Amino acid sequence: MSRNLILGGLLTSVFVIAAMLSFAWTPDSVEAMNIANRLKPPSADNLLGTDHFGRDILSMLMVGARTSIAVALVAVGIGMGLGVPLGLAAAARRGGMLDEVIMRMNDLIFAFPSLVIAILITAVFGPSATNAIIAIGIFNIPVFARITRGAALSLWKREFIMAAQVAGKTRTRISVEHILPNVANLLIVQGTIQFSLGILAEAGLSYVGLGAQPPIPSWGRMLADAQTMVSLAPHVALIPGLTIVAMVLGLNLLGDGLRDALDPRLKVVRA
Repeated sequence: MSRNLILGGLLTSVFVIAAMLSFAWTPDSVEAMNIANRLKPPSADNLLGTDHFGRDILSMLMVGARTSIAVALVAVGIGMGLGVPLGLAAAARRGGMLDEVIMRMNDLIFAFPSLVIAILITAVFGPSATNAIIAIGIFNIPVFARITRGAALSLWKREFIMAAQVAGKTRTRISVEHILPNVANLLIVQGTIQFSLGILAEAGLSYVGLGAQPPIPSWGRMLADAQTMVSLAPHVALIPGLTIVAMVLGLNLLGDGLRDALDPRLKVVRA
């Protein structure tokens, strides 16, 4: 087992456990404001200090982890759930009208970053965590579609696929029974990478006010609220910033470790 897989798994597990624990317990209420206790540095009473409303930062981070993980997880699920079938369909009909339409639609979505898509969505429906999920999810669809198509195209030339065709199996059945299992490892690794990017995207959208709305805590909005108080209480901005870095780093290390563990070609090279 690689060092990256272990370290990435440990870092990611810390935040997942904290998010799950927040459903049952937090050191303090994330909605209780205590102005007399505002901007306090880390102490025995508040392990990570308090923010400009006197709220416990550790509690805010725990509930914020729940928000970030939920948004990123659902968004990646949308991207994978729609992108993978589209990629498989495009590869099965390479060079045909369906392939051309899917790829051109992917290019169209890629032309608009997730932030621009979020602005368009929130302009119509208003800012919320749900709309952030939709925006990030839409941006993930072409990512998974392209990766699936690229990996599937190389498999369609393999002997076992030709044998399945000779046996009379349809392209759809071959895609599901033979292509998909052989690209699953690649999709799992890409899923962890997109998950980390989803965390960043959610934080960015919340930072500009397009993500989860108050009173729901969010790492990005914690940074936005703290940007004018860095000189007074640096910990208010540093702690959520470092939390985002640690979460993204953990997911990237996890993805790198999974790639090493799941790709047999890397095992051969190392051997």
